[in-house]
Amino acid sequence: MVKNGSEILVDVLVEQGVDTIFGYPGGAVLNIYDALYKNSDRIRHILTAHEQGAAHAADGYARATGRVGVCLATSGPGATNLVTGIATAYMDSIPMVAITGNVGTSLIGRDSFQEVYIAGITMPITKHNFVVRHVEELADTIRSAFRIAASGRPGPVLIDIPKDVTSATCDYVPGEKVEVHETYEVTGEQFQTVADMIAQAERPMIYYGGGAETANAGTALLELMKKADIPSAHTIMAIGCIPDTEPLSLGLVGMHGTVSAAWAVERCDLLLCIGARFSDRVATNPSRFAPKAKVVHIDIDAAEINKNIGVDYAVVSDAENFLEKLLPYVQKADHGAWRAQIAEWQGTLDYVPQDDDSVIHPHQLLRTIYEMAGDDVIVATDVGQHQLWSAQYNRCKKIRHFLTSGGLGTMGFGYGAAMGAQVAFPDKPVIHITGDGSFHMNLNELCTSVTYNLPVITVIMNNNVLGNVRQWQTMFYEKRYSQTNLYRKTDYIKLAEAFGGRGFRATNIAELRAALGDALQRTGPVLIDCQIDKDERVLPMIPAGGTVDDIVAD
Repeated sequence: MVKNGSEILVDVLVEQGVDTIFGYPGGAVLNIYDALYKNSDRIRHILTAHEQGAAHAADGYARATGRVGVCLATSGPGATNLVTGIATAYMDSIPMVAITGNVGTSLIGRDSFQEVYIAGITMPITKHNFVVRHVEELADTIRSAFRIAASGRPGPVLIDIPKDVTSATCDYVPGEKVEVHETYEVTGEQFQTVADMIAQAERPMIYYGGGAETANAGTALLELMKKADIPSAHTIMAIGCIPDTEPLSLGLVGMHGTVSAAWAVERCDLLLCIGARFSDRVATNPSRFAPKAKVVHIDIDAAEINKNIGVDYAVVSDAENFLEKLLPYVQKADHGAWRAQIAEWQGTLDYVPQDDDSVIHPHQLLRTIYEMAGDDVIVATDVGQHQLWSAQYNRCKKIRHFLTSGGLGTMGFGYGAAMGAQVAFPDKPVIHITGDGSFHMNLNELCTSVTYNLPVITVIMNNNVLGNVRQWQTMFYEKRYSQTNLYRKTDYIKLAEAFGGRGFRATNIAELRAALGDALQRTGPVLIDCQIDKDERVLPMIPAGGTVDDIVAD
């Protein structure tokens, strides 16, 4: 059958299982939006306030569902507004397809109105990108984009489509949804080698990251921990992969992780790294990280092996398949003495903040959210102190229920991500935790939640400073607070109401509980302005370049 490029685009998106697109129209994508109008019963389009919000929403949708998220923007500034969102997805290995329009092929390279070489701009922050010059190539290009985005180590793919390609016609042949069934050639000898190293260890430790969550490896990981009696710690990207309530879980590891996890990594004789990359927020001093341990690295991306630290043994594989096949090789073990030592560290060294219901301390705020919202709550954060407290005091028990920008650290990520998750799961509570600094980055997306009646609950930890940077200025710059005191006069209750939502202010835990109770009953967006002290610090903390010996815990 003969179809134009825009019709082919919509048909292939439907073919690939896409039910939602986040985007913003413009001249170069008018033909695409006309096709979306005619196919609104097949694909839902969410109009965001800004293209960056669309990219973050597609990202959040992908994080929450495990499916490929899709965003759409016009040429020029529309395309460049996606860049931060694409980079955010790239750094955290999130499957996303970003579609941009461009000027007609005859105008490319002539500095035409709203022309930009978006393929060149995004080359370093995508797994792959395409410029479609002929309509006959469009269908297969889109299928390739979905395959690339979802296969191996996931990531964003960009498709740039000139306007004349969206209107040109050709014979269209329907296809099948791209199915990714990858296998990794891991030999029995490799499994046996890892199993032997585990058996020989007296003080083993597992360190796992976002790759374990992406691969849905939580069940197999927990089986290995219990069978071989191995404690574990995780990165911020793996929150929810297994519940932190598991006795063998030491919680977060790294710059703001638990002291017991830091000491366990310092003293272990075997460190089994699964789906993590030894980033500078975990291996704060690579030359001193796990200094007494043999290090085994399991990762889907061979480029990560020996990149940040040297390892003793490595296997290239996805986490779930590797762990499931490793389990029969592993001997049952009991490391009682090692666990007892860790329990002692947990009891004497781990930071325990004090409760005070007359104010709002971050740990009490997080506890209240999880107690009231329940185990199904999806939490999306921005970046800063609130993000780190959310990671430290999370009670997340389910995979893909904690969404945060780990690698790029994108302030303004949270609201878009929360919208994407809420669109994907309309019956689950979605709570956006942010700081007043981050919230000002993309607060315009509140209007999107109002328009689509998305019951996203935004909880602002409002200390009227850029808290994380200010904390560093306090600790390392002799309290020279350069541009971190905000002095802003924003009235968040009036702001929420101006957008058409509802706002509350809370200065203590009782007021927070009342506001959150009301918010959880509403069908539209709510904003809760929570007053916290500007001198609250994220503790413990290992300074950049430091080791466990440099931990600040009080």
